Amino acid sequence: MPPRRDHGKQAQETAAPTPAPSSTAAGGIEEKMEPASPSTDTAGVAAEQGGAGDELSALFKEFSLDSSSTFAEARIRATFYPKFENEESDQESRTRMIEMVSQGLATMEVTLKHSGSLFMYAGNRGGAYAKNSFGNIYTAVGVFVLGRLFREAWGREAPKMQAEFNDCLEKNRISISMELVTAVLGDHGQRPKDDYAVITAVTELGHGKPQFYSTPKLIEFCRKWRLPTNHVWLFSTRKSATSFFAAYDALCEEGTATSVCKVLGEIADISVRGSKDHVIVQGEILEGLVARIVSRESSVQMEVLRNFQQPSLDGGDSDLGLSLREIYAANRSDEKQQIKALLENAGSSLCSDHCDWFGNSGLDAQSRNADRSVVTHFLQAHPMDYATKKLQEMIRLMKKRNLPAAFKCYWNYQKIDSLSNDNLYYKMVIHVHKDSAFRRYQQEMRKNQELWPLYRGFFVDVNLFKAAELSEDSNTLPENTNGASNSRSSTKDGLVEEDSNLMVKLKFLTYKIRTFLIRNGLSTLFKEGTSAYRTYYLRQMEIWGTSPSKQKELAKMLDEWAVYIRRECGDAQPSSSTYLTEAEPFLEQYAKRSPANRPLVGAAGGLVQTEDALPILDARRGKEGDLNKPERGTAPC
Repeated sequence: MPPRRDHGKQAQETAAPTPAPSSTAAGGIEEKMEPASPSTDTAGVAAEQGGAGDELSALFKEFSLDSSSTFAEARIRATFYPKFENEESDQESRTRMIEMVSQGLATMEVTLKHSGSLFMYAGNRGGAYAKNSFGNIYTAVGVFVLGRLFREAWGREAPKMQAEFNDCLEKNRISISMELVTAVLGDHGQRPKDDYAVITAVTELGHGKPQFYSTPKLIEFCRKWRLPTNHVWLFSTRKSATSFFAAYDALCEEGTATSVCKVLGEIADISVRGSKDHVIVQGEILEGLVARIVSRESSVQMEVLRNFQQPSLDGGDSDLGLSLREIYAANRSDEKQQIKALLENAGSSLCSDHCDWFGNSGLDAQSRNADRSVVTHFLQAHPMDYATKKLQEMIRLMKKRNLPAAFKCYWNYQKIDSLSNDNLYYKMVIHVHKDSAFRRYQQEMRKNQELWPLYRGFFVDVNLFKAAELSEDSNTLPENTNGASNSRSSTKDGLVEEDSNLMVKLKFLTYKIRTFLIRNGLSTLFKEGTSAYRTYYLRQMEIWGTSPSKQKELAKMLDEWAVYIRRECGDAQPSSSTYLTEAEPFLEQYAKRSPANRPLVGAAGGLVQTEDALPILDARRGKEGDLNKPERGTAPC
């Protein structure tokens, strides 16, 4: 039986005014792998919060850690797929996938990789999340784009459907994940022609281990709510699976969205078109494809979905209001005002609770940073249930193995009226700093198959509270209540979980030229010079296995690029957020000089101009919402 809570006096709301924050992005107090000194913890937080935030600090100080009466309840609030790395090479993974298809054990599913940022949404009360942050411009953009998708799909019915959608997510504890593709959150491989999103995962969070929808079930869910889906191809025979990899190998250096989609449509056994056409909304530069193993039943289910009529969009003739780019341009000098305008334009039916962005009850967004020792208290408290126990197990292991990750804790402002000195609510962000953490954690999972996966985009609601002591009968916690086994040796849709995670990510050179060789090479070029830059891009192409002829062609082009950009910008390194402003005109001119140059760059020309809306992003943000300090001497040219 669960322990009995001792309900203490509710925390009183403060009326003391607090200064407006200079930024609403979730920076946060991190508990890193190495222990921090206690004096730094308390003094740093108190100085940072001040005013009303001191009341929250006082609440935490009054919360005594008693081993017999301190309990924790943790619930995953939003998450994306684990980042699994195959132990074998891509070629070995390909062979294994083809063999599984040949033996009738599985089907191979291929989807497009749209080039954007991860955005997760769990309802008005559940919250909006970027990859490693919340309550900032990234999540405000995500909410706005989601609201606009509803208006496009439902027209006048949009407010009603938005409210019903929120109710569905919150009652069923579901979070949706999407690739958020915009021209205002920093450049990837190509500035999209339109601002949009594609649903990539639907996750039942329940009260245990997250369960991800199969692709047929995801498409069915999206069609019910008229949300955008991705293009999917299924390969269920040895011939078609082998043909897919042969097609990618032939297209990997020059393939664009049109040519790739055309070829895959010809060789796939089943093709289900996405509701967003990559060429129309994003352009020709295609980041890549994701091929993974799924159950044989997917073919049967997808056959039904293929013949299903796409729902009509009722908002085509409606006034959708200001676009994302118009709102950005109108409020370009004030990020806080940008966020306010975005949320207001999204509509109160979708997002009426703005406390993650602007605070609550006299507490501003900056006051939400919690004491660093919250994580310590969480790990030392009695777990209220099995899910909490498994999350504690995961964090203890990550800390013990010194994995490159941080645990950032914030006060949960949605629970501000329920706070007391014996009942505390937090949001925890598990922020993995390096991909090596996922690989090392996978190795631990192979040793201990009862471990829960380490997810990407990992947000947990934590409640620390005082209660009567546990009885002996309540020391045994019931296992996962989501109806699935916790062991990784279990089957998922008829597949052993190790096989269900078998996938390969296949990227195209035309995308990698822009992002890896041009954008990511800017720092080396401007700080270390052209010789170091040449070494950098040649090493990258060698790692990718780029053909010798293509390496020669690209080396010539990139040497010209280095001279061009240094001449244009002098010593001022262009911002990686807007690098296409400089790169795209160069690529367009280079493509026009020779017919052979056109396929080399994939597609060029027609640059989407968004500079008027982008000055806030320059040199301040990392990928998908992580805040970085600007480097000196890196102002955009």
